[in-house]
Amino acid sequence: MLLCLLVLAVPMAAIAEDAEEGSPTPIRTLTAEQSVVAAANYEKYCVLCHGAERQGYVNDHAPSLRSKSLFESGIPHAVLRTLSYGRQGTAMGGYLDEVGGPLTLDETWDLTYWLFEQSGAKRVAMSTEAVLGDIERGELLYHQECSACHGENGEGVTAPAIGNSSALAYNSDEFIRYAIRHGREDTEMRAFSQTLSAADIDSITAFIRSRAGGWELQETVLQELPTPDHYVINKDGEDPDFDLTDDIFVSAADLYKALQEKQKMMLLDTRVTSVWQTAHIEGSFTLPYYSDFDAIVTDLPKDVMVVAYCSCPRAAAEWVVEELRQRDYAKTAVLYEGIYGWIKLGYPVMRVAIHESSDSPTADVPPEHEGR
Repeated sequence: MLLCLLVLAVPMAAIAEDAEEGSPTPIRTLTAEQSVVAAANYEKYCVLCHGAERQGYVNDHAPSLRSKSLFESGIPHAVLRTLSYGRQGTAMGGYLDEVGGPLTLDETWDLTYWLFEQSGAKRVAMSTEAVLGDIERGELLYHQECSACHGENGEGVTAPAIGNSSALAYNSDEFIRYAIRHGREDTEMRAFSQTLSAADIDSITAFIRSRAGGWELQETVLQELPTPDHYVINKDGEDPDFDLTDDIFVSAADLYKALQEKQKMMLLDTRVTSVWQTAHIEGSFTLPYYSDFDAIVTDLPKDVMVVAYCSCPRAAAEWVVEELRQRDYAKTAVLYEGIYGWIKLGYPVMRVAIHESSDSPTADVPPEHEGR
């Protein structure tokens, strides 16, 4: 589900310091055709979580994508990398085709720049130097000022997961510090430059960065997607008789019991395909919420129970089930807990092959391509 972009917070007294780094590279202007395509891609892939007005927090705490401070400091790579590769361990999947997403590299760049144009922000020059600070004091301040929203371990509660390994790998220290200083407009993330000293902000930045120690980026080895002849699992099994809550929700316990009893059903992973590649419930196949349902239903029998799941924890799955019900699929249900709830309850998932990579992701292109 679209663009759970890292909305670490940051800020304005810093602009004078940023200016010392020199003027930022000019951002190219999209053509009219590129803007139309990018807007359509936002509508198709992002609105469900980030909102029609880019306001954020529609589903799964997906952050605002109209914050000027985000786009001042995050263009292009902090936004591009998140859009392309997602956030491991969060509902934000990767939308770049090389990790199983629906967008080409050019389309991810264009959507990144379209969001920048919509924000009305002016790009700020950002330092690539490490931010130094007192890590122990930063940890104390983090728990005082940040953990209620971002989590004790940066896992995200009502705000983005800033301790996420991919977020820390993708984003510079200055991006983190800028967010803390300036906040994020129209969100609960306030500007701490008014209440914390520059040294304290540096210490929090240094502490957050220290949490990345030892983490490595991992590259997914893509597997073949299931074909229609594999959509129905346990073909010779009995039909499930779920007791649905609100006529739509099935519990993880009931679904697991049905799978253990090898009952006949179809499991739909409604997230962006890239996260199915990383981990999914065994037997599921990918039917993203942005699919062309009129085309796909020709492969889906109507006499087999369909259970859809996502990670937000239900928004995308509910969307898909509603689309199917409009097309006369009466035997449908949504996994109430979502896949993360499923995992937290101890139920198994299939994890595909991965290998460590010391190389930067493809979206982290050389500086000479920055204006593509």
